Amino acid sequence: MSRQIEPGIYRHYKGSDYLVLDTARHSETDEWMVIYQPQYGDKGLWVRPLDMFTELVDFDGEKVPRFQWLKKAN
Repeated sequence: MSRQIEPGIYRHYKGSDYLVLDTARHSETDEWMVIYQPQYGDKGLWVRPLDMFTELVDFDGEKVPRFQWLKKAN
């Protein structure tokens, strides 16, 4: 069973935007990973565990999404 996340632009709780491209599985652990690209700097590709990408974090005394979906990519 695949675990999916909507591709598109997400905003990190600290303010920067990221383009989510897809998900993939880690070859050793089978853990689902999110493949994403910062929309600033050198725009290199990054991966982060799906569970971490979608978790809630404490920010200014509130639980907020680590990354919040904004819109589909152009």
